[in-house]
Amino acid sequence: MVATKLSLADFLSLDTGPENRCEFVDGEVVEMPPESEENVVIGGYLVAQFLKILPFEQVRQGKTELIVTGRVRIPDFMVLSEELVAVLAGSSRSTITEEMPAPLLVVEVVSPGKTNEDRDYRYKRSEYAARGIPEYWIVDAAKAKVTVLTLVDGLYEAQVLQGEAIVQSPQFPELSLVVAKVLSPTS
Repeated sequence: MVATKLSLADFLSLDTGPENRCEFVDGEVVEMPPESEENVVIGGYLVAQFLKILPFEQVRQGKTELIVTGRVRIPDFMVLSEELVAVLAGSSRSTITEEMPAPLLVVEVVSPGKTNEDRDYRYKRSEYAARGIPEYWIVDAAKAKVTVLTLVDGLYEAQVLQGEAIVQSPQFPELSLVVAKVLSPTS
């Protein structure tokens, strides 16, 4: 017997989402494993750094859903525009739909494993570019690098940074982060 695929509307009507860490991919609910302690610490560090330059309501860590190309993703970290914050205000579910403005920045912290790498480096890269997200970072502690992707003419241009290199955000030029500190905030 073949399992029936859900529609996006079916998924959004379910009592699931970021609290249960479920994404929606190709008609199926995909339960995400709990985050590693390392990923949680990296995400928390990014929140702390961005809160130095942005209002609280624009900074999101792992709780807001993002609809991209008919899929629902839960990025590890996002920065929203003031306009997007206003559009989301009062929503019963923290979900950025395709009709809403795109986030200004999405960050994925890669979890160990080939499937996770493919998801963050390949699939999400094309999904986020198609959604028009101007900046996407891939933070990969296992490979000791941060990849900063900037949207240019519909495709991402990548800058791979390691060690003491400085992450300079095109969207947030006042932010200056050392890669080694992003990858290991408690060192």
